[in-house]
Amino acid sequence: MGRSARNTRSAVHTTEIVYEVADGIATITLNRPARLNAFTQTMAGELLAAFDEVDADDEVRVVILTGAGRGFCAGADLGDAGVDTFSAERLGHESAGMIDGAPRDSGGAVSLRIAGCRKPVISAYNGAAVGVGVTMTLPTDIRIAAESAKFGFVFARRGLVPEAASAWFLPRVVGISQAMEWVATGRVFGAEEARAGGLVSRVVPDEELLPAATAVAREIADHTSGVSVAASRQLLWGMLGSPTPWDAHRYDSKAIFELGKGADVAEGVAAFLEKRPARFPSRVSKDFPSAVPRWPVRPDAY
Repeated sequence: MGRSARNTRSAVHTTEIVYEVADGIATITLNRPARLNAFTQTMAGELLAAFDEVDADDEVRVVILTGAGRGFCAGADLGDAGVDTFSAERLGHESAGMIDGAPRDSGGAVSLRIAGCRKPVISAYNGAAVGVGVTMTLPTDIRIAAESAKFGFVFARRGLVPEAASAWFLPRVVGISQAMEWVATGRVFGAEEARAGGLVSRVVPDEELLPAATAVAREIADHTSGVSVAASRQLLWGMLGSPTPWDAHRYDSKAIFELGKGADVAEGVAAFLEKRPARFPSRVSKDFPSAVPRWPVRPDAY
């Protein structure tokens, strides 16, 4: 399923992120390097639009999320409003809508949009990922850190609770004991502790971060069925909330039956028997199996 290295384009007009597509890989770069890519409402809106574009473009097979400069994302930008950053008036003015009478958390809007994405997402932490800078990435599927990366769930040191739906995601990613240690202390910790605690799967030298993330993305884009990966992503995340394996058995049985009649399975088996690379014809936008439950794409659909 090879692609030309010259197939590069950008489809989202942005001011605080950079969105690029090349050879089936979308790269989203948080782009406020002078502020260590601190999170703003503008950035939130641009991230939502970028993931909408990802799902709308069948040529995009996988996403890499990273930061410009020496930081990934230093958390919410506290510089403009200072102590009023989280005031009721400011949150009400800048929120992503309302939920149960309260302004909707914009970090949660981003994290739930990532969770609803039909394509796998790789986080490449090139520096500090603190507060919303780490919580919004918990629904990403593969997390790789540079040796210089640092992480912090610092909310208790600011008088807040963890946001971006991380009370659901973080214990499922790292376990409740590790999650509570990081949340209750609010301390900043390094990449090796993040790897030992299960927050990231791999730590690489700084200069190898994007090549490592791209190598994983290339393996996905070049050798797998986009429909299969999309359905598998929804099943694996969705079943984290199931109390027994029976729901998974029910859904995967129906999905195998439905996909087994499709073009991608026929091509995958033929390619294996003929000892050649597969050329999967199905498209996520048209051929996603109805048997697989879909998380809502937009958070306001909940």
